[in-house]
Amino acid sequence: MENPHVIDPTGSDIQGEAAKLRDRGTVTPVELPGGVTAWAVTGQEQLKRLLADPMVSKNPNLHWAEWINGEIPPDWPLALWVSVQNMFTAYGDEHRRLRTIISRAFTPRRSEALRPAVEQITRDLVDGLTAAPGGRADLREEFAYPLPIEVICRLFGVPDETRPSLRRCVDGIFNTALTPEESIANQQEMYGILQDLVEFRRREPTDDLAGVLISARDDDGSRLSEAELVDTLILMISAGHETTVNLLDQAITALLTHPEQYALVRSGEVPWDEVIEETLRWQAPVANLPLRYAVEDIDIDGATIRKGEAILAAYAAAGRDRALHGDDADLFDITRADKEHVSFGYGVHFCVGKHLARMEAEIALPALFGRFPDMAFAVDPAELRPVESFISNGHRELPVNLNS
Repeated sequence: MENPHVIDPTGSDIQGEAAKLRDRGTVTPVELPGGVTAWAVTGQEQLKRLLADPMVSKNPNLHWAEWINGEIPPDWPLALWVSVQNMFTAYGDEHRRLRTIISRAFTPRRSEALRPAVEQITRDLVDGLTAAPGGRADLREEFAYPLPIEVICRLFGVPDETRPSLRRCVDGIFNTALTPEESIANQQEMYGILQDLVEFRRREPTDDLAGVLISARDDDGSRLSEAELVDTLILMISAGHETTVNLLDQAITALLTHPEQYALVRSGEVPWDEVIEETLRWQAPVANLPLRYAVEDIDIDGATIRKGEAILAAYAAAGRDRALHGDDADLFDITRADKEHVSFGYGVHFCVGKHLARMEAEIALPALFGRFPDMAFAVDPAELRPVESFISNGHRELPVNLNS
């Protein structure tokens, strides 16, 4: 690949970089951390086409030439994103087998059954904010993060004492600015935590999702290997809350920086689900998702992705595709007629947890703004710092004055 754009591993300006990628074309070469090259797909229609194309794989062992040839070092910082053995990296029949197991366990009905728990967790968090010293709180730390992590931990039966270390490891997975040594240490700790969880749940069986997956492994070893079991837990627990954290984070940020839009919601003129969908389009919670691979040569929009080359799904860039959303694609507008996005993926790998994420946001956002309708940022919004990641699209802190 010639003249690739070098991706900023710290994610210091997600949307600025997305704009640069779009300016280079709907399919453009990029260089990831560690000097690994890939094709970033920034056009929404082009991205949908590739995400639905059976000639695009997520299995590096079968279809990524550099991985197969041993050209990717074992300490590559993004190795976990492609090396895990679960439905995230599976292809064809293997993907159907693994996704069927997950889909039977993680159904919309099971997610909906969590609604009372989500409502109670939200009430408790909002009540806790009322005691914030001086009426000032960090809504990332005290609201956007604890809600989905509590929900996903309950869903998978993660013991209370395990949650702080698990959270730290999940943060590390999404931190693409880690050194190779830090990344490997984080992976090892993550695997240790989840292997301990599996053993704990084997000794003390439950009917939570961890128990369901363990049963799928133990009842018939051919259905879910031990590696697939642990790697599936990594996928479901990490992806199962990070998207929602950033969705809440970015929705709060959008409304507090667009008072005219907030006024439409506050008056009841525009419902909360429109806020959620526009947030997902405007600030994709996962900005860029590694990786997919061309099974055969693919010609798309003037570019040729050769067999065995890697593909980066540039969700943040696609969400503001002017070919679809017009010249005002960069504007946050909850009255926008077409809020189409691919922030939960598309095709066979679409997010199985999208119902749960939307439900959490539908409960959390009106509860928060209903209790603190006049809150405002305690700092200039321009001072908000992004998380260190070109994958995760959120902020390190959201300091607000709750009763401004």
